Amino acid sequence: MSVLIEVEELHKEFRWVKAVDGISFRVHRGEVLGFLGPNGAGKSTTMRMITGFLPPTRGDVRVAGFDMRRQPLEGKRRLGYLPEGSPAYADMTPAGFLDFIAGVRRMGTLERKRRIEETAALVHIERVMYQPIETLSKGFKRRVGLAQAILHDPEVLVLDEPTDGLDPNQKQEVRTLIRQMAAKKAIILSTHILEEVQPVCTRVAVIARGQLLADETPEAFESRSRYHNAVTLALNAVQAAAARPLLAALPDVIELQTLAESEERVEMRLFPRPGAAVPIAAIGALAQAHGWSLEKLFVDRGHLDEAFRTLTQTTGSSSPS
Repeated sequence: MSVLIEVEELHKEFRWVKAVDGISFRVHRGEVLGFLGPNGAGKSTTMRMITGFLPPTRGDVRVAGFDMRRQPLEGKRRLGYLPEGSPAYADMTPAGFLDFIAGVRRMGTLERKRRIEETAALVHIERVMYQPIETLSKGFKRRVGLAQAILHDPEVLVLDEPTDGLDPNQKQEVRTLIRQMAAKKAIILSTHILEEVQPVCTRVAVIARGQLLADETPEAFESRSRYHNAVTLALNAVQAAAARPLLAALPDVIELQTLAESEERVEMRLFPRPGAAVPIAAIGALAQAHGWSLEKLFVDRGHLDEAFRTLTQTTGSSSPS
């Protein structure tokens, strides 16, 4: 896979505030990088530098091989950017706005018409194309912003909260569109919605206080959670009393937590030591030997939100986002 985004030792300082502090990463064609971090961590500042909207204090950015300091126009021709807030000309209609963007992108008349129609259909804004943008809902404004980012079918996409303001159905449509586009592009996706990471992103980058804390697959990031490989089970309440000490004594189990308890049923969770797994086969053997009626038994993959909090809670940032 070819490298389409290269970020090397990127720094940004605003007077006495260090917003971005030496970030480096690469994004290849076919990858969707989920860019995560607390508010004020430096995500939007980093994306503005990648897209050439903000000059770095020092460091280098290359888009599709073009240095964004020395060859900014060449890089921007291959780049689509959806900024935070989806800025657009409020008195324009989506049709007029996209026609304006197509003109800026120097599209010919036939290509312009074709791409506007195709893009409007992709983001489902056909029915509001001739309505002033200022009268549109937040969700439609967001989709108009996404339309301008993908209008010229760029190799590189930088999307800052692309599903912000969308309803659940619209969010699913945008996620599907991103997955469809991903094979031929390199995409950076900033989001506060962690449920988007697993189905959409191939990598996760976590930033806090302007520094990159993690860059790995969603599965590897999920495994940072204390719930990774934890086992949840439910037993008959009478059987649970005798089962507790036996379950707690299983190899690699370091904690037994009662989740819910009633006269009929007890639900428990077993936590393994880091890097280990609760032996499911041993639980099955105990159940068979003692005649337990297991009403529930499953292994947790981990919780992205808990892994995120654990990684960033001691490195919260007060710098610009």
